Amino acid sequence: MHLIRYQTPELLNWSALDRWSNLRDELNSLFNLPFWANFNRQDLISGWSPVLDLYENNDNVVAVLELPGLRKEDIEISLHDGTLTIAGERKSSSSNGEKVERTERYVGSFHRSITLPAQVDANKVGATYRDGILTVTLPKAEEAKPRRIQVAG
Repeated sequence: MHLIRYQTPELLNWSALDRWSNLRDELNSLFNLPFWANFNRQDLISGWSPVLDLYENNDNVVAVLELPGLRKEDIEISLHDGTLTIAGERKSSSSNGEKVERTERYVGSFHRSITLPAQVDANKVGATYRDGILTVTLPKAEEAKPRRIQVAG
């Protein structure tokens, strides 16, 4: 007499469906990467977009951008309907007659727009540019600032 280990019967071969499921999971994980979080159509056209950090405290919203190699005259900042827009252009730095062997820095124009998390006072916006870092300070409008309310007794 021979003993045979019990095996559950398989009604269908699911391996083909498993491959499709794995492919779907891989594509979903690809689009959940941080790289895609700020990707937009403008990046396809211009080829580059500077990184941007946005901070908020009780009084200000602060945007910080890395723009190495630009002059402050090459940067345009605008504020319209709660959207901060920063645009500019990085020009090629190759000298006359030099043969470029390899270049990894993006050149050309860029355009970044970001919706602000609070209303700001457009008349008090300030910007500084130092060591390739642009800092835009946007003071919050009085109605957007948190207020402490006293309870009447």
